[in-house]
Amino acid sequence: MLRLSVLDQSPIRSGGTAADAVGETLELAQACDRWGYHRYWLAEHHASRGLAGSTPEVLIAHVAAHTSRIRVGSGGVMLSHYSALKVAENFRMLETLHPGRIDLGIGRAPGSDPRTARALAHGPGALGIEHFPGQIGDLLGFLRGDLPQGHPFRGIRAMPDGPTMPEIWMLGSSGEGAAIAAHFGTAFSFAHFISDEGGTAATRDYAARFHPGVIAAPRASVAVFALAADTEAEALRLAKSRDLWIVRLYTGRPGAFPSVEEAESYPYTEQEAAIAQHARRRTIAGAPEQVRERLISLAQEHGAEEVKVVTITHDFKARLRSYQLLAQAFSLADGSPDASGRSDTMLTRR
Repeated sequence: MLRLSVLDQSPIRSGGTAADAVGETLELAQACDRWGYHRYWLAEHHASRGLAGSTPEVLIAHVAAHTSRIRVGSGGVMLSHYSALKVAENFRMLETLHPGRIDLGIGRAPGSDPRTARALAHGPGALGIEHFPGQIGDLLGFLRGDLPQGHPFRGIRAMPDGPTMPEIWMLGSSGEGAAIAAHFGTAFSFAHFISDEGGTAATRDYAARFHPGVIAAPRASVAVFALAADTEAEALRLAKSRDLWIVRLYTGRPGAFPSVEEAESYPYTEQEAAIAQHARRRTIAGAPEQVRERLISLAQEHGAEEVKVVTITHDFKARLRSYQLLAQAFSLADGSPDASGRSDTMLTRR
């Protein structure tokens, strides 16, 4: 059965504040915990006026402490900015506090503009992106306590130690993330909401090239922008806010998420209208059953066992309603395996 999960970027609404966005993240997480979603991931973005989630490890602790069943994790930690040991320690602590409920999703994108990325990695010893695969190897070695013979950091323990570790996922919007996931034997999540091109090839190639490592067999998911409303017309109307937000982002004018009214009155140029139309290719919006069928079809195309839904509306009540409608459409609250909030496999220390 297809699992349904959440990816939350903690969006900032026009007229709202970053603090409002963080408060809405917690409220949405608690609602999705009640409605039976499988996991809740927090994104990482920096110096953004539209997305408030800069430190997923802090939000994970807060969300996990105020929910009871749903898995909570990062979607993802941008590892290139950080020490592999420190990330391992952060997530070992989270796993100790909330055993069996923590995910570590890892990304290689900067999640920021180039100048902010330099500030995040500033200091002696900062590594370039070409070192990313090595950082993944180090991170896994610290988490499992099995850095190889001859490694300069062998014997260093990521504390607090324990019998289990978080689920490890590689994130990507291209074949590169899929190849890294296959090499290290981790689960892989394709970011369709970022790019609708190459996802099927990436996930299929991941499965074909997978080598058992962290997990024994390939596991794939796809993260999708989806919006459900009581009618298709209402869903398409609500999605107009994201159209304008993307146009502004792609033309160098990033900011808070605009209202539907602002989007409807905005005088799009021909180029901007083309950008919005292209972005709509990676948007699924409609009545609940329409969205359900399209999510199932997309998951099948990608060979994915799970869909992570990204939903952003200017009206927070409409965002809550969208997730509630999808939970009902997928019968999440009826005691199905999707509603367990627990992993079907527990990763143990080797």
